[in-house]
Parts: sequence; C-alpha cells; structure tokens
Amino acid sequence: MAANAADKPTASRATGRHGDTSPFALGLLLRRAHWRAAAMATEALRPLGIELRHFAVLIVLMDRGPTMQRDLAAATGADKAGIMRVVDDLERRGLAERKAVPGDRRARAVEITPAGIELFDAAHVSAQPLAGRLVAELGPGEPEKLMDLLTRFAYPADEHP
Repeated sequence: MAANAADKPTASRATGRHGDTSPFALGLLLRRAHWRAAAMATEALRPLGIELRHFAVLIVLMDRGPTMQRDLAAATGADKAGIMRVVDDLERRGLAERKAVPGDRRARAVEITPAGIELFDAAHVSAQPLAGRLVAELGPGEPEKLMDLLTRFAYPADEHP
C-alpha cells in the first residue's frame, strides 16, 4: 500500500521554506508570521512582567467587561486548567479579580482592575516601536493592505452578521 502511494504523482509537497507552493503554504506562512508577531509581543510585555497568555486575557476583559472563566478559555483558545492558572496569576498581581455573579452564587466572573487597565495601556506604549519592526520590510501602504487582507481572511463575511 505504501509503495502505491509513493508511485502516485503528487502536488507540490510542503517544505515550509520561502517559495513553498504546496497546499499547506498559506498556513505555514501564517504560522511563521504568528511566530514573529508573538516574539514582538513577548518582547514588549517582558518589562511589564506578564506573558502573552496574560495579555490575551486582559484583551478579552477590556473588550467584553467581566467574563466567566469558561468564556475566557473559549475566547483565548486556552483549556480550563490553563485559564485558571492565568487568572490566578493576574489576581496575584492585582490585574484582575474574580467577582460573584448576581443570581448565581457559585459562578464567578473575572474583571480587570484599575491596575490591569494601567498595565494594558502601558503594554500598548511598549509595543508601539516594536510593531514598526514587524512591517519594516513593507512598502508604503502595504502594512494597511496586509491588515485588510488578514482581517478579511480571519473574519470571512459569511461568518459574521
């Protein structure tokens, strides 16, 4: 069976290298771009004493307000145990706190604190000069075009009302 599969003509095979034309090329490029962007974010957040996983939760809390832990897990792609550790870290640092949910004495929502908002804003200041390095190789208008293309790719019109 393996011999037959090897004898069949195939499309371009994935290499992950520059110029890859395989069906996996776009995904591999997006992964490499993500790695570069995540490295920049990590560098920006390091002086503030948090990691990207912490900042991802702060983003959700700033956007949505108080949020149940299970919803934080879904929004950030973390598992339940992982999100609990992140929220514990944020609480220890005074950046977020768990609060009772009215009408459900067992449920707790996570809320960003004033210190968390201050750190969130400081992260943006810290990231500003580094963000320019991500698009330094692009020409005039290309960073905006890249953002537009990635936005349309990440949020297809048929998936959002």
